Amino acid sequence: MRLYIAWACIILSCLLFNQTIHAQQIKDSIVSGKELDEVVVSYNKWEQKLNEIPNRITKINLKQTRLRNPQTMADLLGTTGEIFIQKSQQGGGSPMIRGFATNRVLIVVDGVRMNNAIYRSGNIQNVISLDPMALEDAEVIFGPGSILYGSDAIGGVMDFHTLTPKFSNGKKVLISGNASTRYSTANNEKTIHADINITGKKLSLLNSFTYSDFGDLKMGTNGGQTGYLRTQHVQRIGNIDSVFTNPDPRVQRFTGYQQRNFISKLRYKPAENWDLQYGFHYSTTSNIPRYDRLIEYAGGSLRFAEWNYGPQDWMMHHLQVQHKKAKGIYSQARLTVSYQDYEESRIDRRRANNNRRTQTETVAATAINLDLQKQLNEKQELFYGAEFIYNKIGSAGINQHIGNGTITKVASRYPDGSTWSSLAAYVSYKNKLKTNLSLSAGLRYNHNSMKATFDTSFFKFPFTNTSLNAGNITVSSGLVYRMSETWQMSGVISSGFRMPNIDDIGKVFESAPGVVVVPNVNLRPEYAWNAEWGVQYNRSQQFSFYFNLFYSWLHNALTRRPYQFNGQSNIMYDGTLSRVEAIQNVARAKVWGIQTGWQLYIHPSFNWQTKLNWIKGEETDDIKNEQVPLRHAPPFFGSTQLNYEHKGWSLQFLADYNSEIANKDLAPSEQAKTAIYAVDPNGKPYSPAWYTLNLKAAYRFTTNISAQLGWENITNQRYRPYSSGVVAAGSNLIASMRISF
Repeated sequence: MRLYIAWACIILSCLLFNQTIHAQQIKDSIVSGKELDEVVVSYNKWEQKLNEIPNRITKINLKQTRLRNPQTMADLLGTTGEIFIQKSQQGGGSPMIRGFATNRVLIVVDGVRMNNAIYRSGNIQNVISLDPMALEDAEVIFGPGSILYGSDAIGGVMDFHTLTPKFSNGKKVLISGNASTRYSTANNEKTIHADINITGKKLSLLNSFTYSDFGDLKMGTNGGQTGYLRTQHVQRIGNIDSVFTNPDPRVQRFTGYQQRNFISKLRYKPAENWDLQYGFHYSTTSNIPRYDRLIEYAGGSLRFAEWNYGPQDWMMHHLQVQHKKAKGIYSQARLTVSYQDYEESRIDRRRANNNRRTQTETVAATAINLDLQKQLNEKQELFYGAEFIYNKIGSAGINQHIGNGTITKVASRYPDGSTWSSLAAYVSYKNKLKTNLSLSAGLRYNHNSMKATFDTSFFKFPFTNTSLNAGNITVSSGLVYRMSETWQMSGVISSGFRMPNIDDIGKVFESAPGVVVVPNVNLRPEYAWNAEWGVQYNRSQQFSFYFNLFYSWLHNALTRRPYQFNGQSNIMYDGTLSRVEAIQNVARAKVWGIQTGWQLYIHPSFNWQTKLNWIKGEETDDIKNEQVPLRHAPPFFGSTQLNYEHKGWSLQFLADYNSEIANKDLAPSEQAKTAIYAVDPNGKPYSPAWYTLNLKAAYRFTTNISAQLGWENITNQRYRPYSSGVVAAGSNLIASMRISF
């Protein structure tokens, strides 16, 4: 009933709004705002005009991205001004989209989903495996995307398109490419990038490579609390772990790491209506120190001597075949076959302990996607397809004595050899009911299976294996009403879901000192409903504005709660008596908020742009079974920038800002993380407000040569973004150069 009422309100508001401003819009439409009609996005997995899509979509501006010079793909998402980024360590970046994060938001690259069966509810940094310097196009779809992408797309979808091989117009073979380099002072970053495209009329080859070396990150001087400072660190001298005073406590010792990215693509066009492309992606890092664990204290002393994420290796092969034809059951068809090989590990050793524990996980992920588009007539389009996904998980654990090298097996993080699969079919329909009114609706059926066998060598599980078979239907329906060429209004109601994965059902790990999470084999899917209303105004090169209001409900939510293991509420884990918890379907959550922004052209070369995000949410507390602040709902945040372009110059003055989250508004799980939060006058943890002022400049010397300079955090603020373990960079000078040929 609530859904019908919501739809009625959306339609009524559209009609009332149109009647109120119709007369004025007749005048406004004399000056045509064409941008809403011209912007193309890959919604429905095919190119669509933005003014026909009911969802809020942000298309990432690559020109401004190059000016901002983000170091990682997580930083690039942060430049949108609409996605909040959490970092537990410098080599990280967990996007928060409308109060959802981690395994409730989906990452898609070149049409292939990256999310796999061990994506966790805790913060994840898989998005940094993607290379921001090899990006051709990207967009963020806000709200559930389960119709097209299945499980995990509850909060939104981040859809990335990497560099694509181009074809030459004539018979000549052409060679083109880019080379760039960058240096940043706050972490002594050194990055080099090169890509080359060898093109023929029917055959094209592209290669891209990027290498980055990030040193220890230095925080700011002004504002912030002294508790943010890195006053001590552990270093092993001889055979002894000793605690040393940090000579410069603003330098966050053990935050540096290195990263390499490589892409190779081969594209073949045997005929005008056929397009074949093979792509190979490879990304790897060095060990990445987990900074938030390295600053934990126990008994008045630093708890860990080592805590690293091992190399984050990601490899993907994908073959894509696309065909177009005028008649038949489809107008366009795309078959994508992909294979991903993913490896991560956790390496930790407590201070004054000679045993270094390493837990290693691998995922082999195979997927087949068939997506079809049929132009029924001038007004109607049909999108439909099917998907198959299969994940196989490898998991192992060892202890190595760092003195004599002796290796012994320990409990793995997940059930080794477990599998997770998904089979789905979807259909989506678009109808231009009138010249100014479009309807979109969709339906998807998903069936998921999972099998796992538990090793009882280290834990006496009351079970040895488990399996899950569950199906579900998701739906979506939306309207876009274009009152004129400059005004647009939309409303959408959609559902989303997430199937329990291997991380939910089979994980054994220490979530916090004295708390151990154990498997629970009795889990069910969690579901979400989302209602959204938005309005946009755009008068090209003069003024644009958007306003989106949304509300989401999450039912049967998977969350950690106290649990009994073999009838016991506390067990010994890693030498510590620990409270037992497990993931359970006992929570509910609701998220609501506003996204708004505008761009005002003061002069054809000078404009002012602002984006603001206000998000609130509640979820069921892990212990008290009452509604408390939502963990992944960020503080009010936004950005304001002044942009100037003239001849070869591009200048940007930018302010980023966040509001405070008081202790009473922190989720209980965040209140327990005393090591990473500031302390209020009552001695309780909270997240202070912060701002940064930034200046960026670029100059194009010739068509092929350009240089960029930047000064970030000009006032050298010391701040730690909400829920982050690492303190953000202080004053940072960036210099880069790009050459095209």
